[in-house]
Amino acid sequence: MRRFLVVIEKAENNYSAYSPDLPGCIATGATREETEKNMHEAMLLHVKGLEEDNLPVPESWSFAEYMAV
Repeated sequence: MRRFLVVIEKAENNYSAYSPDLPGCIATGATREETEKNMHEAMLLHVKGLEEDNLPVPESWSFAEYMAV
């Protein structure tokens, strides 16, 4: 099992998500929960596609931190 950081952003009328370690892997949804589900499915398909094409699956190097200012 692999773990990747996912960034979820609130847009005007929906949510969008991406993973910095999986370029091109994105998802959207009407709610945060729907976006999380869609992103999980997108990541599964993305990794499976890389493996089927004998391409390397990137390592997960990204992390996030909240900072008070």
